[in-house]
Amino acid sequence: MLVEGIALGWVLIVLGAVLLLIEVYQPGFFIAVPATVLIILGVLLLLGVDIFSSPTGLIVGVVAAMVAASVTVWVYSRLTPGKRPPTTLSRDSLVGLEGLVVREVEAGTISGKVRIGSMEWSARTESGSIPAGRRVTVVHSEGVHIVVKEIE
Repeated sequence: MLVEGIALGWVLIVLGAVLLLIEVYQPGFFIAVPATVLIILGVLLLLGVDIFSSPTGLIVGVVAAMVAASVTVWVYSRLTPGKRPPTTLSRDSLVGLEGLVVREVEAGTISGKVRIGSMEWSARTESGSIPAGRRVTVVHSEGVHIVVKEIE
């Protein structure tokens, strides 16, 4: 049984390493947890712990697998970005945001420009015109531009 355990131990370690490499090159599959569990179980088999037939070995294997999984999840959570809102903006996500007119906005044309955050958007107003320097809010988006109204 010792020879089979050593051979299986190496198989588990190699399989775990392959899964870790896959996770490194294609992140997001979250296969780092089973990979580390396989590596730990492989090491236990190489050390001669019989995790299949001995009750003590089974308990040691389960506890080691749970600890390895917990540590991997903890490390993985430290490496991934926090839960912040997405940094990308689309026209539809601008509704309700405030901006600054940088080029006069008119009702009949989309040549007006509004700066929202660090980005400039083509804009028009539903009626009248809004001179540069005025604060506006986005009412809705149409095609490739936004529709704004002046903040009073």
